[in-house]
Amino acid sequence: MGTFLCKMGKIKKILIANRGEIALRVIRACQEMGISTVAVYAEPDRESLHVRYADEAFALGGTLASESYLDVDKIFKAAEETSADAIHPGYGFLSENADFAEACTKQGLIWVGPPAQVIRDMGDKIKARQLMQEAGVPVVPGSDSELSDVKTLEDLAEEVGYPVMIKAAAGGGGKGIRRVENRLGIASAFRQSSGEALSSFANASVYLEKLITPAHHIEVQVFADQQGNAVHMGERECSLQRRSQKLIEESPSPFVSESLRDKMTSIAVKATQAIGYEGAGTFEFLVDENKNFYFLEMNTRLQVEHTVTEQVTGLDMVKEQITVAEGQVLSFKQKDVRNRGHSIEIRVCCEDPFNNFSPSVGKVEDMQLPGGPHVRLDSSLYTGMEVTLYYDPMVAKLVVWALTRERAIERLRHAVREFYLSGVKTSLPLYLLLADDPTFVAGDYHTGYLEEFVTKEKTQDEVREKEAACCVAVLEHLRKKSPDLSSLDSYSGDSWRQAALREGLKKRL
Repeated sequence: MGTFLCKMGKIKKILIANRGEIALRVIRACQEMGISTVAVYAEPDRESLHVRYADEAFALGGTLASESYLDVDKIFKAAEETSADAIHPGYGFLSENADFAEACTKQGLIWVGPPAQVIRDMGDKIKARQLMQEAGVPVVPGSDSELSDVKTLEDLAEEVGYPVMIKAAAGGGGKGIRRVENRLGIASAFRQSSGEALSSFANASVYLEKLITPAHHIEVQVFADQQGNAVHMGERECSLQRRSQKLIEESPSPFVSESLRDKMTSIAVKATQAIGYEGAGTFEFLVDENKNFYFLEMNTRLQVEHTVTEQVTGLDMVKEQITVAEGQVLSFKQKDVRNRGHSIEIRVCCEDPFNNFSPSVGKVEDMQLPGGPHVRLDSSLYTGMEVTLYYDPMVAKLVVWALTRERAIERLRHAVREFYLSGVKTSLPLYLLLADDPTFVAGDYHTGYLEEFVTKEKTQDEVREKEAACCVAVLEHLRKKSPDLSSLDSYSGDSWRQAALREGLKKRL
């Protein structure tokens, strides 16, 4: 297709190359800035909220992401036919695709993101490690080049010490990663990691890092403009994960001390300037129990959890992305960034957390959404919405803020209790349990804690189900003797058993 030109500088119309809640987030920011918006959509998203809220909508056709949101030619056709002059990629899909970012510039479109070469360098995990070392950033002990044979992997693993992680060089999203406990597991992990890397990223290259455990996953939000100014916006705690996928994030981290915060944020700003970064970016670090921190990777886009940073700073990161892309100077300096209070985000996903996080599909039949002071819901939900297997299972992000972490957790409890969806299973029950978990409340968790917690709760839930079934059987026997069930409470013990009995009777009567 032909190249089309736009007027550089002030953006008049943005095409959002994404879907769901992040597309809505960008649309709302644009509306406040007086910028027109174009939504694109695959066939399953025809009735989606981002399609309804945008000024214009363009059908990409297809069902799978590869036929729609990842089809570069279709995205450019949409931009040309709607006369868009900029593209915002959101996160996921094409947001960290350096070739797409480069093609946008060549097509005369303003790319709302960092330069293509920076995306390319940071997307190559081995190259990123090398650049960070040059910038004086501590990295996890491991390989500084790709590894292609088992013997080299075995020798390096012995040198850095087990356990180790074999990772895809072009990886992301938890794919292409294998944990290895001893020499016997290297060969198998190498085959699995490189095979998954090839199928997921079209690149079979892998590298090795020592596994830092127990560890905290801490990330630092940075922002930079085209004039070389760079700032940080504090840190986020992202250690509650399953299969390397974050589920709960909070800011500030309950684990990070002031001295550690100063070290991590200052070195992140230094590295941001060293690589010539522009826009919103995130440095991810692993921090061991002795508070030694190591560079993990850099995300060259807006993060899902940018919300908690916005809540504690009061800054609009999407608006700032757009003005920086226009070539404007950052609207704030480091001294203007004042983190206040505490914010927590939970990712609401349509999956069963107590059945190996298996996906749940179906139609949202009914819903009740939480509200109240300092309760934020970034959501793509609507009654009648079809949840499919085609895209990410996350349908909402529930974010709370309070002056203290203790009050934020209490606000989270109330908000989760208010949040109701029928027709699909969600991760909400897990968050309700976590909000009362002493380890979470104390902020004493690590990257492996959530999976331990789910396993423990699943075992306890099985015991509760058996006890509840026994109680229901006893009550049914009593019912046969006497149909009067008004004295139900006298047969119940603690509150959960009482609830289980009533639920059991409700289903059976």
